Parts: sequence; C-alpha cells; structure tokens
Amino acid sequence: MVSKEMLALGKKSSVIREIFEYAKVRRAEIGAENVFDFSLGNPSIPAPTVVGETMQKLLAETDPVLLHGYTSAPGDMGVRQTIANHVKERFGIEANPNLIYMTCGAAASLTVSLRAICSEGDEVILLAPFFPEYQVFVRNAGAVPVIVPGRVGTFDIDFDALASAITIKTRAIIINSPNNPSGVVLNEACIRRLATLLTEKSAEFGRPIAIIADEPYRELVYGDVEVPYIPCYYDNTLVCYSYSKSLSLPGERIGYILVPPTMSGAGDVFAAICGAGRSLGFVCAPSLLQLTVGACDGTPPDLTAYDENRTLLYESLTKIGYEAVRPDGAFYLFVKTLEPDATAFYEKAKQHELLLVPSDSFGVPGYVRIAYCVSNDQIRRSIPAFEALYKDYHKE
Repeated sequence: MVSKEMLALGKKSSVIREIFEYAKVRRAEIGAENVFDFSLGNPSIPAPTVVGETMQKLLAETDPVLLHGYTSAPGDMGVRQTIANHVKERFGIEANPNLIYMTCGAAASLTVSLRAICSEGDEVILLAPFFPEYQVFVRNAGAVPVIVPGRVGTFDIDFDALASAITIKTRAIIINSPNNPSGVVLNEACIRRLATLLTEKSAEFGRPIAIIADEPYRELVYGDVEVPYIPCYYDNTLVCYSYSKSLSLPGERIGYILVPPTMSGAGDVFAAICGAGRSLGFVCAPSLLQLTVGACDGTPPDLTAYDENRTLLYESLTKIGYEAVRPDGAFYLFVKTLEPDATAFYEKAKQHELLLVPSDSFGVPGYVRIAYCVSNDQIRRSIPAFEALYKDYHKE
C-alpha cells in the first residue's frame, strides 16, 4: 500500500528535527528559560525592515490576480532578470535570466538539480561534515552518496582523499561554504585547486563533473572573510541559493537555481532542471515571495547579533576546556565531544538541558553542532550547564 522507503523516512525524522521537537516538550514541562535548545538553524534576527515594507507595498498596490496568480513555471521573468543583474554586478560574470529557476528554498534547489543531472547509479560526493539531508536528496535522484571526510581539525578539503574518491561514475560534488555544521569557509586557493582537480578528472573520464554549490549561508560571514563565487572558477557549477538565512525567511521557502551560461550544455541543463521541477512538482514558486525577494535581492543582513553570539560561545567554551572549530561563517559552532561517542555525549548533555546535535548524521564522529542563532541571553545562561557537563568528564 505504501513505499517502504518513504515509510521509513516518514517514521524516522532527521536527528535535528527530533531534538527540536524534544525541546518543545521540555519547554512545556520545565519552562522555556530552563531549556537550552541549540538544535535548529532557525534565524533569530528579524528580516530586514525592507522585506516587510516590500510585502506590505505589494499587497496594497499590486493587482491581486498578478500577486497571487501563477508565474511562469521557472519563475517571474522580472525577478530572474534582477537576480541575473545582481550576479553580474557583484561577481563580474555573465548571468542569463533564462537560465535561472526560482524554487521553494534550498531543499527544492538541491533536489531539482540532482534530479536534473543524475542518472541511476551515478555517484555524488559529499564532503564531511555535511547537511544530513544531502544523502536523502542524492538517493532520491537515483544516485549514490560517496562520503569524503574533510581534514581533521580544520574540515577543509582533503584533496588526496577526494582525488581517490572520484571515479567514472562521479556526476557531481556538493560544496557548502560557509559550511553547515562547521562554519568553515573554503578560500580562493582551495576553490582554484578544486576546479583544477575536477577539470583534470572530467577530461580523464570523458564526462563533466558538476559542482553543486549549496549557498544558503553565503551572506553570513564575519570580519573580512571572502566567499569565492564558484562559477568564477569552474564553469560546470550549479548555484543553489536560498534567502532563508540572508533575509531571515526560512519559513517562506524561496530561492533559485542559477546555471552559468558557460556551463557545458547550459541550455540542456536548464531544460533538464525545468523537467526535474515538473516531475517533482516544484514549478511556480510562491508569487508573493518571488516578487518580494526580487525587490530585496542584495539586501545585506545585520550580523552583529550573530557575531556577538559566536564570540561569546566560542570564547566561553574554549575557556572551559572544550575544543572547537572557530567559524568564519554561518551560525554554528562545531565542538569536539568529551568522549568518542557523540550520541552518548549528547545524552549526557541532555541531563543538563543542553540540546546539541551529535555529529554522526553530519558524516563525522566525535563532535556536536551548536546553533548559536539564539538569544545572547540563552547563551549566557547556558554557560554554567556547559561547565557542569565538562566537570562530569573531569571528576578527580
């Protein structure tokens, strides 16, 4: 009566979501102020004022038939033109509105992209640590996820391991920079080396290997850190962008796929994206949201609160004795657990009402992810709990 595979997915939600739901129960039981929920990457800063103002203006001044009606299946052409113009201005490369596909957020962008370029049995490389749902998305496209661990301690690319993992079956590699869960940003030298390797391997195997650039955190970087725009270095790149984090709109589910005009067979790739969107039912992203992000594209987020949280959490935990990767982007701290079993550490943390995500689902052992997109007050109040947890492992 039902698909066994889908039944299994439906009965077993992601670890992150399970912890998030557990947090709701605990808040009801003991009070929200007593629960330190660091599970979900849900932006805690409000959307920029211009977003709300734009929505209000659209609702007041736009023909309701247009505002609430269908756009073209790939999206409103005016919005796509605006995005193309901003890409040209910002990154100095050509972008064609006819090669941009509006989507219901990053998840839709990734699933559509994978379905568009993968055939049954193809392999897609995931650089660990990675967002857990990547494996679900890859398998849904009929492909096989191949996990390549990053370098221990830095979590940038281990190029020897990557080169060994690439085979004639490799169709794509997913790059997420800034990274969820580590906050690591791959620098220009790293991207150039990656582009060279993939160009060589594509020539060796006689088929192009694509980069799928998952970019919901592109705008969330600190200090003078730069995030290389991968199509500037490698033509065969699909950019999967989401406004969830940059404009604090995770619940609105709006983003896009960009196919660079220089990509091999760009027109056919875009046609396949349209076909994948059609087959998956991801056509005509919400009209109101398309027009909103079209008017607000390029609006920078105010990262002051995240940066303060990042500094407070990193400095407080490392002062206690924890080891962590100092993040250059996103809003996650990846902390080494005090025992090899990350899940066991998570269970002990729960005893102090610390809800942290164990790293096993991210493809690496021995870490927890702490989402610091929470109030600064929550972080301050949680520090004694982190101290008590540390002492549990360092009793004399």
